[in-house]
Amino acid sequence: MSFYTSLNGLKNAQVELNVIAHNIANTETNGFKKSRVEFADIVAGNSYINPKMIQGIGSSVEAINQNFTLGPVEQTGAALDMAINGDGFFSTVNAVTGQTYYTRNGSFELDESGYVSDSGKNRLQVFATTGTGFATTPSSARISSTNAAGAQFAGVTVSATGEISASYADGTNTIVGKVALASFVAPGGLKQVGSSNWIATGLSGVATYGDPGDELYGELMSGALERSNVDVSEELVGLITAQRNFQANAKAIDTATQISQTVINLRT
Repeated sequence: MSFYTSLNGLKNAQVELNVIAHNIANTETNGFKKSRVEFADIVAGNSYINPKMIQGIGSSVEAINQNFTLGPVEQTGAALDMAINGDGFFSTVNAVTGQTYYTRNGSFELDESGYVSDSGKNRLQVFATTGTGFATTPSSARISSTNAAGAQFAGVTVSATGEISASYADGTNTIVGKVALASFVAPGGLKQVGSSNWIATGLSGVATYGDPGDELYGELMSGALERSNVDVSEELVGLITAQRNFQANAKAIDTATQISQTVINLRT
């Protein structure tokens, strides 16, 4: 049994090493959130066994939990670079598949059609202007290349309250919409899909949308980006610990092998 128990430990240590390596590899990834491995012990027995005689048979990976603490914020000065000082997420929609993504990476730019998009061509969701206020349902933000008077687009700004304003060559400004931030009851249940994007699952619950500055959604900072929340020093210490765990389980297998060999070599 000791062989299987130690082999289980080796596999678990390998999972932890993989998670730590993934964290370290994304130290420079904007909006990345680190993960940690949670282990649980395994025991085997039945109702006829003395509870004082139950033996453990190893451990298992119970969960790989994401840590959504705020990462360092870097000032960039770019108008469409945005960071959230709080718990919210930017919401984007893929123009081809219609898939909705949630992200903490606020690096956006204008695409060839005038939509505010990320590097993966996912369009930022905003509350569009209605003439009397803002819509309550998010939609893709699009900036026209000319205004009603025919003046050419000159630039874009984002206010602290999330309002996206387009300026034109004739000196006029047009409010395109207000950035829609998403919040979840259990963000730890979001599924990672790469490129600092998540999608909602049954574990996370559905997204609720609100304005920047509201308590649930956090404040918006324009001209800034949230960096990865990975602490390299902390990860390196964890890496050493996981390596020692791996070595200890390997040594336990080696010891069990020697004992088995000794028993096999016994002579009467």
